[in-house]
Amino acid sequence: MNLLRLSWKNLTYKPLNLGLSLLLFALGTGLVSLLFLLEKQLEDQFEKNLAGVDLVIGAKGSPLQLILSSMYHIDSPTGNISVQEARPFLNPKHPLIAEAIPLSMGDSYRSHRIIGTDASILAFYEAELVEGRLWSRNFEVTLGARAARELGLRIGDTFQSSHGLVQNDDLIHDDVAPFVVVGILNLTGSVIDQLILTDTRSVWAVHDHDHAEHEGHDHAEHEGHDHAEHEGHDHAEHEGHDHAEHEGHDHAEHEGHDHAEHEGHDHAEHEGHDHAEHGGHDHAEHGGHDHAEHEGHDHAPPLIRGSILDYPDQEITSLLLRFRNHGYQALNMQRNINENTDLQAATPAIEINRLYDMMGVGTQALRVLALVIILVSALSVFIALFSSLKERRYELALMRVMGASRGTLFFLLLAEGVLLAGLGCLLGLLLSHGGMGLLAAYLEEAYRYPFSGWLFLPKEFQLIFASIAIGILAALLPAFQASRTDISDTLTAS
Repeated sequence: MNLLRLSWKNLTYKPLNLGLSLLLFALGTGLVSLLFLLEKQLEDQFEKNLAGVDLVIGAKGSPLQLILSSMYHIDSPTGNISVQEARPFLNPKHPLIAEAIPLSMGDSYRSHRIIGTDASILAFYEAELVEGRLWSRNFEVTLGARAARELGLRIGDTFQSSHGLVQNDDLIHDDVAPFVVVGILNLTGSVIDQLILTDTRSVWAVHDHDHAEHEGHDHAEHEGHDHAEHEGHDHAEHEGHDHAEHEGHDHAEHEGHDHAEHEGHDHAEHEGHDHAEHGGHDHAEHGGHDHAEHEGHDHAPPLIRGSILDYPDQEITSLLLRFRNHGYQALNMQRNINENTDLQAATPAIEINRLYDMMGVGTQALRVLALVIILVSALSVFIALFSSLKERRYELALMRVMGASRGTLFFLLLAEGVLLAGLGCLLGLLLSHGGMGLLAAYLEEAYRYPFSGWLFLPKEFQLIFASIAIGILAALLPAFQASRTDISDTLTAS
């Protein structure tokens, strides 16, 4: 019988002691492993979603809140800023700013945020189209990969947005045109996967209760073409031709001829000119222009042209900036904005490090608690092995009589300590990964970020070795005592 099998037999002889030692070790190592998993995945998410952004500009408030809402979309915005205030930073010729991405928030669909922006945001997150196209008209949206999958939306599907950043059936915008899905992005593993992207002017159109933007394009275009064409052609043609022809022919013919001529000419001319002109021009123009414009603008909103800078009185939520270089002036921009304007600027790297520091207090406390539990479990292993020596002295003496050396007895007790620690650690890892799997489902539902319970880290191998070392230390003294067993005294006392 080899030492490991004999050690296992000795451990299972007292299942309660075995269960207590395993449970304590599992709780300690499992808690440490769970902290490793959480920290690693949160750190990966934060770093991946930095997306090379050097500065975020928004309304006055908490800088951390500005970063979390604008870059990670897990908090409410600090407020809005006017396009006029943002104009200097959107200047493509700005000497310090290479890229500036506007963001407009306020609506969502089934807890997925609708973000008004422009197409350059895709390059920030290295996102590409896998289906359809980018939005090019008002109320057209392009979906992130996770948003499309979780919402079950496909190209051509429509939906009504809800006011606010959480799902609320009482706040659905059912008085405006629905959003139409025109494209779906690839899976990037970043925050863009969970977003619904559209043009900034679509967000304005939804929130403008007078439909200023929508009416400005729809009614202006519709009335400009429909009424102008309708009145210009229909009334002009109708009156010019119908009345002229009717007056010229109908009355002349009526005066000079009989009712038959009147009927023949009036109806012919009236029908021929009025309907021809009215039908030809009015319906052609009205149908050609009115329906074409009406269809092109009302049912399919007009193509988006120009820049949001053409709307200085409108508002956006924030700006994501990338610098041309990281010289003194660029690095000093945040302080200048905060001190000299009504805007707020925040540096993502600084605020995320501050968040790490805030989280570090809690994780450090949990880590200390886990280490205390591990030490208690090591103490329980030591007590279990040391207390069993008195009961097993006769057994150990017999083993010596049968040819076992002192080293054999030493390694027998040491193997028991290693088995307890190793099995406890493996059970703890199983608990931590299973717990993380359950927690991941909750975290994904709450924050729309991907988490996994089946990610194995190099630190966990270090944890296994550390647990085995603790088991060896806990069993060291009992093993030494076992190896010092005196055969004659033990057998005589028995």
